[in-house]
Amino acid sequence: MKKILENLFLEKTLTKQEAKDLIMELSKGKINNSQVVALTTIYNMRTPTLEEIVGFRQAFMELCIKVNLKEFNAVDIVGTGGDRKNTFNISTLACFIVAGSGEKVMKHGSFSSSSITGSSNLLKELGYHFTNKEDNLKNQLDKVGFCYLHAPIFHPVLNIISGTRKELGIRTIFNTLGPIINPGEPKNQLLGVSNLELARIYYYMYQNTKNNYAIIHSIDGYDEITLTSDMKCYTPKGEKFYSIEKLGIDKKNKIKVNPDELKGGKNTEENIRIFIRILSGEGTLAQNEVVLINATFALSLLNKDSLENNYDKAKRSLKSGKAKNILKKLLSL
Repeated sequence: MKKILENLFLEKTLTKQEAKDLIMELSKGKINNSQVVALTTIYNMRTPTLEEIVGFRQAFMELCIKVNLKEFNAVDIVGTGGDRKNTFNISTLACFIVAGSGEKVMKHGSFSSSSITGSSNLLKELGYHFTNKEDNLKNQLDKVGFCYLHAPIFHPVLNIISGTRKELGIRTIFNTLGPIINPGEPKNQLLGVSNLELARIYYYMYQNTKNNYAIIHSIDGYDEITLTSDMKCYTPKGEKFYSIEKLGIDKKNKIKVNPDELKGGKNTEENIRIFIRILSGEGTLAQNEVVLINATFALSLLNKDSLENNYDKAKRSLKSGKAKNILKKLLSL
């Protein structure tokens, strides 16, 4: 490990095998907290290479607790986090809207380490019980259309470093890896990235897979579609630029969102109140439109409908109460 750190501090990069071996060593307790901090510092100073990300990912996927959920044509809506924007839980809300539209959602997430409220904090406080039991997750997908994979109970490596990540309180390399290590391996993924360079690296990696994906990056640095700026999107068909005008699908409510309108609360309790208010159809115009556009892009991974038609589906899910009913049914299981 000492030699690896020396090379990394000399601005050398790891091969795919070296990156994989590093995570394997971490899983065996052979890397101490100080070395973990050194690693996170290095990768906060530069973006990991494609080879490094692929190697890290291979190790995580080999070490994780496996669940076979491939019979479901599910989608994951997830972001890297760490954009320091303190938004409300946009991707989690979009998940319930998609499930309320009749589709299957298999979300992967964790507790916050660099934000106020992660998806796991939110769902736990609402009363959701985390599980890594395949039968339980299948039952949730079958009866409700939504299941949640809490990363630490699937990835033992994350438990080893959880205390260090929390103490640091900033975005780390593990934020970068989180969205690409869903143990359920969903067939479809809407992946938000706050860094354009990293978005392109993900794109290069996904080109060598059979995944159906959309990697999104808001030009002003959000890891979600926010309607605050234009957006880059990478799919199996290539790279596409969406202007903010194009993203305003609802012609009656076409707006440019002010970043202040997307701010989350000061604590988890406030974020839960915002979450429930929006899910109840009582959000502001800006809140609703941002959640709906993210759900729209996720739905477009699951069907061949136009963005306009999928926007209408998402809007019906939210306004009819079906999205909120998904949460109620999920918590009652």
